[in-house]
Amino acid sequence: MTTAWLVLALGDNREHGGNDGYDDDPAEHYSWDSTVQNHARLAVGDVIVLWDRRELIGLSVIEAIDTGAAEKTVYFCPQCQKADIKRRLTQKPAYRCGQCGSTFDAPGSKNRSVTTYRSRHGQVWMDARGLLSGPELRALCDSPKSQLSMRPARWEKLRDALLATEQTQAEALDALTDRQYKPVPIAGGHRFAQVRTRVGQEAFRAALLQEQGEQCAISGPAPADVLEAAHLYSYAESGEHHDFGGLLLRRDLHRLFDRGRIAVDPETDLMNTDPDLDAYPAYAELHGKPLALALRPEHRVWLTAHWNTHRASD
Repeated sequence: MTTAWLVLALGDNREHGGNDGYDDDPAEHYSWDSTVQNHARLAVGDVIVLWDRRELIGLSVIEAIDTGAAEKTVYFCPQCQKADIKRRLTQKPAYRCGQCGSTFDAPGSKNRSVTTYRSRHGQVWMDARGLLSGPELRALCDSPKSQLSMRPARWEKLRDALLATEQTQAEALDALTDRQYKPVPIAGGHRFAQVRTRVGQEAFRAALLQEQGEQCAISGPAPADVLEAAHLYSYAESGEHHDFGGLLLRRDLHRLFDRGRIAVDPETDLMNTDPDLDAYPAYAELHGKPLALALRPEHRVWLTAHWNTHRASD
């Protein structure tokens, strides 16, 4: 049975339980700590569903959970010492306690050691902004009246509710939970990490192989085993596979391209490499050379956007 979690993500305004909030990026990661109820129950392979109290933001599958330790400032009601306090935007005093009803200008505070958690879930993120309302999402939880920021939810009910919107394909939802896992060794022990593919990525790569053949667009002919389908735009932001929006790249060159260390000058169609790569002859010799693939106009549009992101301000 698939486990799902409805988690509250309010961005820069996320204040919960008397703390300063968290640095969430809904399409990539979600942060919490050991002061949050259910903090240790989320696991790799669980569906994570993000909302902002008003509506659904999107959903994904947890690929990994990074943990750490930190000192955290927590705030509380000076009267009852509870952390259920809220800042009031227009009324004075500025704060009100949800437990005892006291109002006050400034909360009490103290530092405490916490365990920090951050999920990584960007590979199969599905943007679903507004497909379900806040009340609809609450009804899918094990405890619909719960006020917790991390609540267990019923995946089967959530799946049915999304399919009822007629804007979500069953194949895309099933792809979220059809994942395999394997232990990955790290220093000091093991952790579980997910073996995952982006939704539609295999078909995207197959189309590029048929269109471009077995060759890296940067370095030339290469066996298909070492070629990856590289998006020329941010897939994490768009979640779409655009026609002629990708090139086949060798894995190492794909990584350097994504990080902007290799770019294509839109005025000359020649490769431009990061000067820090000059210490590596195999990469340095790419500077000033044309791509190994004849570019289409659509490729140039995306490559120009990539150039503007990584080189225009140089």
